[in-house]
Amino acid sequence: MKCKQAFMYGPHDLRIEEVELPPLRDDQILIKLIACGICQSDVECFEGESAEGRYDLGPYTPGHEWVGRAVEIGKDVTSVKIGDKVVGDCVIPCHQCANCKDGKMSSACLNMREVGFRPDSPGGFGEYMILEEAYTHVIPEDWSNEVGSFVENFNVAYWGVWGNGCNPDASDVCVIIGGGPIGCSASMVCATSGATVIVVDPVESRRENALKYGADYTVDPSDGNVEQKIKDLTNGRGADVVIECSGNDIGIASLFDIAGHSARVGVVGHSIGRKVPVEIGKTIWKTLHIAGSGGTTNWFPRTIRFMSKIKDKYDFEDLVSHYYKFEDLAEAMEMARNKAVARKVMLTFDE
Repeated sequence: MKCKQAFMYGPHDLRIEEVELPPLRDDQILIKLIACGICQSDVECFEGESAEGRYDLGPYTPGHEWVGRAVEIGKDVTSVKIGDKVVGDCVIPCHQCANCKDGKMSSACLNMREVGFRPDSPGGFGEYMILEEAYTHVIPEDWSNEVGSFVENFNVAYWGVWGNGCNPDASDVCVIIGGGPIGCSASMVCATSGATVIVVDPVESRRENALKYGADYTVDPSDGNVEQKIKDLTNGRGADVVIECSGNDIGIASLFDIAGHSARVGVVGHSIGRKVPVEIGKTIWKTLHIAGSGGTTNWFPRTIRFMSKIKDKYDFEDLVSHYYKFEDLAEAMEMARNKAVARKVMLTFDE
């Protein structure tokens, strides 16, 4: 079967090509794409600012924030039926290496695959994709395409807040660095716990948007006084929980300044391939607990259940600022690069 897929060959080199899909294995599902969000990690790979996208191994098909429909299933597939609306994991372990057998999370896998970032794991920038049943998850048919495509995005934030032990409750002040889609997702998660939520972002439109997704307060860090502003909002204590969702060097460097004593710090935003100067000594004197958030383990079902509880409270559709047909991918990527204007840019496919 032939279909069109996009391939990232290198920085600023993204092409749509016609390919022949391989035959399905017995445990695989053929998925017709409905929609796919463009993540900032896709943008950073496109710009050559991230080492996550492995076009050094060969051209690959990006896209990990997708929703689609199962149109063909292998003979051993039992949990997904033809016609189901589905989403899928991004980080895929081998289950065979020493780390997998030791029970470590998927991103610890020594042979890890990453859907949408490597030649061996084509993502959602294409008309069709193939994925194993184990990493494919059915969502309710009445969910909008926007909510479906946000499952992976929300999963990253939900895991970053709860999966790695940041565990906010109603007594906490949570500071979210970055007001993009993942930052707003983290804000919703923290707000659900009853915590006071502060979102830090230099873009006014993102700060305004964050107030619709769980934030009680917002802070503009542009003048360099973000530490004092957080102290003013916390009676001088600093944050109990800090979730870094921007991947921005300045945002990362501010983590240890705005954290209060014994704060739980979750690092979610990607900065792989760069070294960021930080005042690491503050982690000692503040007794900080720091957790990285790369990849998850069996978290999608929980994310889908969590989103089912809040999707009527928050307008996920409004997180999408721009829609483009797949064939207009070049224009879509250019818009996604414009952080001052774009929130989430969504590719759509003919159903």
